Parts: sequence; structure tokens; C-alpha cells
Amino acid sequence: MVAPLREPLSTGEAKRLMGRILEAGDVRFSQHALDEMAADALDTVDGTNVLRGGVVDPPEWENGSWRYHVRTNRMCVVVAFRSPTTLVVVTAWRIT
Repeated sequence: MVAPLREPLSTGEAKRLMGRILEAGDVRFSQHALDEMAADALDTVDGTNVLRGGVVDPPEWENGSWRYHVRTNRMCVVVAFRSPTTLVVVTAWRIT
């Protein structure tokens, strides 16, 4: 049995959980994230790479859940954890 999440997570905890979810969990992309990425000529591979190698900023409470910005020099994704095994990319954009 997996323990429920106790948010907000520290940036290090969020990064470790993202890594575990990338390896053996469920990464979902909202339609909004897909639309925003397409508008910037990005795709889910780009978003997944940001989750793997990006820096996690401190969480923010928004629209009823904790949101974590994960960024590289070229892209930012915003994720929300739905469970200890599922995360959703809420939105994403190219950094210019």
C-alpha cells in the first residue's frame, strides 16, 4: 500500500517523486498543456525531459492543488501530483 501524499512537498521531495513516477508511474498531460506545448512547437518528449532534468521551484497553491514549476533554460512545465504514482503536467511553455 502506498502512503498518501502530504503536500506541499519540498523541492527535493518533489524531484525524487517525479523520478519515481517517471520510472514506474503515470505521467499525464492535460489538454491545456498539450495545446500550449503545440503552440510553442514542443511535445510530450520535451515535457518529459524537463521533468527528468529540470530544477523544481518551491510549490505554489493554485486552483485547489499544489503546483510545482519545473524548468530548464529552454522550457518550463507546471505539474500537480494526483497520487504518489500519478502526476499531471498542467501547462508548459518555451522560455525565450
